[in-house]
Amino acid sequence: MIITQPVYRTVLAVDVENSTARNNRAKGLLRHHLYDLVAEALVLSGIGVRQHDPFIDRGDGLLVLIYPCDQVPKTLLLGAVIPTLSRLVAQHNARYPAVPIRLRVVLHAGEVHYDPRAPFGEALDIAFRLLDAPAVKEALRHTTAPLVLVISGELYRSVVRHGYPGIDPIAFRPMVHLRVAGAWQFGWVHVPDGRWIARPVTGRSIPPAAS
Repeated sequence: MIITQPVYRTVLAVDVENSTARNNRAKGLLRHHLYDLVAEALVLSGIGVRQHDPFIDRGDGLLVLIYPCDQVPKTLLLGAVIPTLSRLVAQHNARYPAVPIRLRVVLHAGEVHYDPRAPFGEALDIAFRLLDAPAVKEALRHTTAPLVLVISGELYRSVVRHGYPGIDPIAFRPMVHLRVAGAWQFGWVHVPDGRWIARPVTGRSIPPAAS
């Protein structure tokens, strides 16, 4: 098998909280709404289908690989896509209380390979490990917000810490520390609407978000 050359992608993945507790009919409705919500958040932020791969299904979530182009900087994803998705999910929950959705979302970036089956590579391994980290799941349980975001340490260093317009570094908390492919990876957790709850998360306390 020939391994393709790596290509750079921004990785956006989402996972629905407690999806396994729902019956099959509810899961079908959930998946339908989830795809619509993520697609709408991208379009409303100015990201069209020509700027990312087709959505990749993950059962109770999905993966979007976004092309590295000037029209889709990471600041757009952090400052527009994520808050827009949070707002859309909140509106969905108000409109469809019988099919509520709460999400864990991860943003990372790096080199990705493709084969005929699916994309793969260390960047995806890191993204999925961050998304599934116990601290991120616990953070979502301890907030009333519809969405919790975790970003990689690399994304924090290269974008968030510089305080670009619409991105507040103080609103990101270093809450994830895990080992992937022989190296330590750090994750920074953010609640877009600031609804943190002061509850212990893996030995840490979550203080109120800075205004």
